Amino acid sequence: MSPTNRTVVVTGIGATTPLGGDAASTWEGLIAGKSGVQPLKQDWAADQAVKIAAPVAVEPTEVIPRPQARRLDRSAQFALVAAKEAWADAGFEAKAGEDPNIDPDRLGAVIASGIGGVTTLLDQYDVLKERGVRRVSPHTVPMLMPNSPSANVGLAVGARAGVHTPVSACASGAEAIGYAIEMIRTGRADVVVAGGTEAAIHPLPIAAFGNMMAMSKNNDDPQGASRPYDTARDGFVLGEGAGVVVLESAEHAAKRGARVYAEAVGQGISADAHDIVQPEPEGRGISHALQNLLDRNDLDPAEIMHVNAHATSTPAGDIAELKALRKVFGDDADHFAVSATKSMTGHLLGGAGGVETVATVLALYHRVAPPTINVENLDPEAEANADVVRGEARKLPVEGRIAALNDSFGFGGHNVVLAFRTV
Repeated sequence: MSPTNRTVVVTGIGATTPLGGDAASTWEGLIAGKSGVQPLKQDWAADQAVKIAAPVAVEPTEVIPRPQARRLDRSAQFALVAAKEAWADAGFEAKAGEDPNIDPDRLGAVIASGIGGVTTLLDQYDVLKERGVRRVSPHTVPMLMPNSPSANVGLAVGARAGVHTPVSACASGAEAIGYAIEMIRTGRADVVVAGGTEAAIHPLPIAAFGNMMAMSKNNDDPQGASRPYDTARDGFVLGEGAGVVVLESAEHAAKRGARVYAEAVGQGISADAHDIVQPEPEGRGISHALQNLLDRNDLDPAEIMHVNAHATSTPAGDIAELKALRKVFGDDADHFAVSATKSMTGHLLGGAGGVETVATVLALYHRVAPPTINVENLDPEAEANADVVRGEARKLPVEGRIAALNDSFGFGGHNVVLAFRTV
């Protein structure tokens, strides 16, 4: 096969999320329909209109040595936890150059964040104001850089083929994985560690999102607050964590006898050119991304059996996505089992595409679609356009090759669609 059109596969997965400290516990929570949303316990939450969020289930300091953790923003801590799990899951026993199965010059890292080291930036500004110049940490700049998660993951695995950080709001994690696929397809790398991370549970982001009416204020029912497609949906719930996959050329994976979870078929990308925040209501930009995916990749719509939808639980965004799926795929959309996993994890912003890629890959690997929880009254427009998996997980076809999509969209009109397929 041409080195500029190589087959890419997923050989490792890792995650730390509101449902669990690793990919296995996260998947178990998703299939069980578990919510990771809870009341905010910090003192500052008392003054907030939004008093709920979805923090990680396992603090990264339980995994990363404390001396190292002190030099990392929380977003980089999450990325490192997920990346190390994915790296080991792929069967690598040491960093590139020490493990004979991987050449560091053929290894890349692409880890995205929508906001970057916002907690470091804000906390250190408080230190500056309250305690003076000399008390500001000398590690502040390396911690707050948006590329800090990717840089630290690249250092951990020994990546020399390129270390990159796409920043496209809530589409960042998916764009990172799409970029990684292209790195392998075009021959720049044989293996890429890719995903997304976010750590923005802080008073300023919560106040800002709350004031722009983007977040749910259903404080009395935290676990029921994130409710995609429900007629009473009133905004997203902020989550935190990271999801990372190891992508590899099929040839390289076969040569070392690696287990393969799925094929990474490719990506489709577009922009709305509509509004800095609001999605284009008819889903035209999303339709273009979906069509771009089909035009540029070997994907048969009849193979698609599952969609991990972006579905943040906002009144406008949820329906626009489903309209786009129906517009592009027509009657083929009838057999899409649509899951909105943000109903359980909350919205991880730049980390969403990474975590939801892990969920999409595992849905194919186990041939089961996670449920969308908290849908008590399904929006008629959702019902007219899609088959939403509600209440309980649903088995996917056990025979034959099937594919799944992972949709991610972000402020600024960014649209990214990833496709995966069983092997």
